[in-house]
Amino acid sequence: MLTFRGGAASDCLQVARKRTTASALVLAIAGMIAAAPIAHTEPAPDGVHITADLKLSTQGVLEVVETVVVPPDGEFKMSLPLRLKVGEDVERVFKVTDVDAKGSGTATVANDQLTIDAKPGESSFTYAIHNTVSDAPGTQVFRWLGVINADVASISASLISPSYEMGIVDCKLGPPGNLRQCSDLQIEADGVLFWEQTDLRKGDTIDLTLQLPPGTVPTNADVRGGGDHGPFAVTTPVLVAFGVLLLALAGLAAFVLKARRENASAGAGSNTIDPLLREGDRVQFTSPDGILPGEAGLVLDEHADPADIAATVVDLAVRRYLWITPINDSDWRINRVNAPDDQLRDYEKVVYQTLLPEGTDSVTVTELRAPGRVQAGPIRTALVADAVARGAFAEQSRFGLATWLGGGLIIAGIATTIALAATSGHALVGVAILLAGIATLLLPRYLPARTAQGRELAGQVRALQRGLDTIVREQIPPADQELVFSRALPFTVISGRADNWIRAFRDLNPAADSQPGLYWFGSFERDRNLQRFAGHFPYFITALEALFATSTSNR
Repeated sequence: MLTFRGGAASDCLQVARKRTTASALVLAIAGMIAAAPIAHTEPAPDGVHITADLKLSTQGVLEVVETVVVPPDGEFKMSLPLRLKVGEDVERVFKVTDVDAKGSGTATVANDQLTIDAKPGESSFTYAIHNTVSDAPGTQVFRWLGVINADVASISASLISPSYEMGIVDCKLGPPGNLRQCSDLQIEADGVLFWEQTDLRKGDTIDLTLQLPPGTVPTNADVRGGGDHGPFAVTTPVLVAFGVLLLALAGLAAFVLKARRENASAGAGSNTIDPLLREGDRVQFTSPDGILPGEAGLVLDEHADPADIAATVVDLAVRRYLWITPINDSDWRINRVNAPDDQLRDYEKVVYQTLLPEGTDSVTVTELRAPGRVQAGPIRTALVADAVARGAFAEQSRFGLATWLGGGLIIAGIATTIALAATSGHALVGVAILLAGIATLLLPRYLPARTAQGRELAGQVRALQRGLDTIVREQIPPADQELVFSRALPFTVISGRADNWIRAFRDLNPAADSQPGLYWFGSFERDRNLQRFAGHFPYFITALEALFATSTSNR
């Protein structure tokens, strides 16, 4: 019987080298590995005959069929290790599968050993050796280094590889230190190697080296050591994977920084938009792209602030859905004028219904201050949803491309980690994929809420505010002054400049349009200017903002 050992430690350590254009093949049969001594054998009587048929598959698996003939009253036993130390802190691990024994013999794999027990008579053993292929530059080398652990009368062996271009490099046998050339070894024209040998003694060494074309079989050697700690060792593929991960993270970081810089500069510059639209001798107020005050406040700072909601309440009054009447300096009554219709956005309807639910036609600010009466959270949610629907904000709460891609990478990373840990190692490659998925999944959290359209709109709102600061009341015909003043007022609320706007129109006569007082705000019908309104209105805005500051912002 033969103990085939897969080459010396130098061959095994070729795994650690970077592959060039070829690879080296080191194979082990049944304990075929390393210069370690045989763990356990009992010599067979004279006359043991062995026939071995070996086949190297295209997957790099060595398939072995051995027939052992033991004379009467004889016995043959052998225990061969499958995990052997081949160098300092380096070991090579082989795996044996598809073990079968016929006749009087038995073969078992347990505790990292292949154990063969041959009784008198003929026994047949079949098994497959995995993890046999390692790398070396220049060619593929098949090296068969074995030790005979019992006297053997004759050996007849054959080897078939996936390539017929197999050549003999060297073959020596004999006791250690006194090797001689093999006597009967040849490769036929069809690429099959044959070897016949007689009268081998216990302890004889067989060292056979064959050469195969590059790429004949894939690399699958399991060599551990040199800082290797199993499947989660830091290997070359792992370093490559984490290098790619770092490059990807750097790219994502650059993308986020670029988006943030562009977002921060959205309102910069000195552009001015004239909000006054002149048609003949009439003048009216217009906003960019028809934007409403609440949405304008949101796109300016990416937060749904109490001021944005307060501006929406004022805008609903200006557009004749509500009527506001002061009760005293600290309380006001809000009355229903027109019911919500299709002219209102969804978030405006939420504001309206929050103030005046179905069946309620009038409410005071004092009543609205009751605990739990006003919930600002749904209003903010509806305001953000409106900005998303109009394309001003990116959708960050639903499943988007980043969510699907990140989730897919996380699943792939977990599956790859498990698969590599159970097979070839390099399991940290899967961890790198997993981290890439987590980074992709978290990406939207660090991107600005505003889209390119939202940034453009924010710039237009800033330009509108600059334009409002340049307006002089005298530029507007008296009959149009009240309407222009009222329609623009909510846009000054969102920026905290309502006082300046009212001051610019303090001499406005609200009766110039043939109707006394402001048409949306009561108790000043006898006034011929906005002096008293200017002193009263800021208290109303402060009360509204305090009313809607009852929950945190969504953004």
